[in-house]
Amino acid sequence: MPQSPSSARGHAVRAENPRHYHLIGIGGTAMASLAGLLRAAGHRVTGSDENVYEPMASQLRNLGISYAEGYAPANLDVNPDIVVVGNAISRGNAELEAVLDRRMHYTAAAVVIKDELLRGRHVLAVAGTHGKTTTTSLLAWILESAGLNPSFLIGGIAENFGSSFRLTESDYFVIEADEYDTAYFDKGPKMWHYLPVTAIVNNIEFDHADIYRDEEAYRFAFARFINLVPRNGALVAGWDSPITRELAPKAFAPIESFGYGDDSVRDGEHPRWTARDVSFGEQGTRFTVLHDGEVWGDVQTPLTGAFNVRNCLAVIAAAESIGADREGVREGLRTFASVKRRMEVRGEVRGVTVIDDFAHHPTAVRETIEAIRQRYPGRPVVAVFEPRSYTAQRREFQDAYRDAFASAEQVVLAGLFHPERYTAETAMNPHELVDAWRAAAKPADFIPDPDEIVAHLVPQLKGGEVVLVMSNGGFGGIHGKLLDALGR
Repeated sequence: MPQSPSSARGHAVRAENPRHYHLIGIGGTAMASLAGLLRAAGHRVTGSDENVYEPMASQLRNLGISYAEGYAPANLDVNPDIVVVGNAISRGNAELEAVLDRRMHYTAAAVVIKDELLRGRHVLAVAGTHGKTTTTSLLAWILESAGLNPSFLIGGIAENFGSSFRLTESDYFVIEADEYDTAYFDKGPKMWHYLPVTAIVNNIEFDHADIYRDEEAYRFAFARFINLVPRNGALVAGWDSPITRELAPKAFAPIESFGYGDDSVRDGEHPRWTARDVSFGEQGTRFTVLHDGEVWGDVQTPLTGAFNVRNCLAVIAAAESIGADREGVREGLRTFASVKRRMEVRGEVRGVTVIDDFAHHPTAVRETIEAIRQRYPGRPVVAVFEPRSYTAQRREFQDAYRDAFASAEQVVLAGLFHPERYTAETAMNPHELVDAWRAAAKPADFIPDPDEIVAHLVPQLKGGEVVLVMSNGGFGGIHGKLLDALGR
């Protein structure tokens, strides 16, 4: 049965037994956000990291959380109750070795999140290969608009809140459920720790080849996550994804399937949540939402692209499963301000629009380019891609990347990130990709250095182009350099 908003019992924000947590690797987005949540709960927090970049450095400073620059045994002389070891920290780290030598109490961030923040709450966990950050941010905002005041932890800055985390007295906690590994001593995915009551699984497609040996291992991670949802919870499952559609029926919880497009229909069976009369434009998207064939309501959102229609259907289904106010949900969809680095317009100079996006998996690249074409119809798309993640740089995905850029008018491919990690047999071959695009009469270049990309590209831009920059890293600040060069 859906839980009405008034039945949320509330949850104390301040911990009954404050502890001193010390976070090794505090500068990452996830760890810095955990530091903020622990501080909000009344705990003392310290930490260490080699390089703490903005905006995390300012966030920690504003929260009054002190941290040491660099890893050293002396950082532990503050005598914390619990040491939290970040998942980027491995054996050989001087501070971690001191933790082990001194027999200190240590654990993983996901375990602390579970025990300190999630246990006893109604957790709405968002999982899937693609779209987690946007969907989690959107879900948190529509629940806020519906008056439910949720806590949240997101793997990016949600622009409506100006933050990646918040702790409230609400019974509802929205969390991005990442399938990446937990810690050097716990190689299972973080999402297994998150106690989902309402779970969204947008899609499942093999990723993180550095963590999972093959697709079977990757599928198992999601199968176990689905198995965690209680009978009185809900599984919101993306029917466009064949693997999700295969795994979902094994859940013990009721299933709220959603889908958009022909791929979501099998053997004449439609998902429970669908969209019709979809209209894309530069101002966003409009569509009508159906539940079991009945009209749920009309939706307007600044988001663009077929994948964002699916994201909207997913959060509507999740909100409906807990009885959230429909008008508030629709208002949240209308006023959603997206997430930094998700189709984020960085600027427009001389009629050239520069967009920053986090896409790095071939499917995400393809869907993002299509969304840009829907948002800016008739304008040529210049796709600039940095293969930075492990998935992006591996040879087994090369053919998928060749096809993913099919709808862009021009492609510029940057250099691999840390190419020494790969051999000729395991690494993407940029020259082969460029040759394949050129053979299909598509202008394409392999230019390893971001500054050289700017110097090559800017003289070609005449106005009207949309330059879509895709990377899951900083990419040498190329977005600002493009805009500056265009301005000159």
